[in-house]
Amino acid sequence: MDRLTPQQRHSNMDAIRSKDTKPEMIVRRGLWSRGFRYRLNYKRLPGHPDLVLRKYRTCIFVNGCFWHGHHIHLPFDHLQFTIEDSECCKIPKTNREFWVAKIRRNMERDKEEQRKLAAMGWHCITIWECELKPKVREQTLESLAFTLNHIWLQDRGCKMADVRSKMYSQLEEEGENYLKVAEDV
Repeated sequence: MDRLTPQQRHSNMDAIRSKDTKPEMIVRRGLWSRGFRYRLNYKRLPGHPDLVLRKYRTCIFVNGCFWHGHHIHLPFDHLQFTIEDSECCKIPKTNREFWVAKIRRNMERDKEEQRKLAAMGWHCITIWECELKPKVREQTLESLAFTLNHIWLQDRGCKMADVRSKMYSQLEEEGENYLKVAEDV
């Protein structure tokens, strides 16, 4: 049984923001400190992604585990309301049918928006709220930076072997110049 009245529960749920959430701010600060620049809630794209990196043709969605049903497997029958809770997403016991239907709609909408973005040539990355907990936050942000750099190289047709060979040849040239300067002294 819910300890709050329906009006109190409504005001609590109504106070939850959809923009500038704590997980979104963590991702934004992490990307900015790593040198990535982005647009916020880009209205021209389907789904208004939380972050858009146009240089990388990448959309980043920072999803709350509860609202988007992280690790929840919905049955194929849309009329069936038996869903198991996951470790990071607990569906309320009161008004369960409403919450299951809402989470199902959110999940279906997310898939459809990502299909549209992929058809337009955009890469989609979803970061979940539970992936930003303090113990795994840095690992998640480093993985995101690695993925963005990989996308950038892949989209430009660069092969890692070519990039490495160019880097090594530049280092060798600079090394010879440094050695020549050291010999002159």
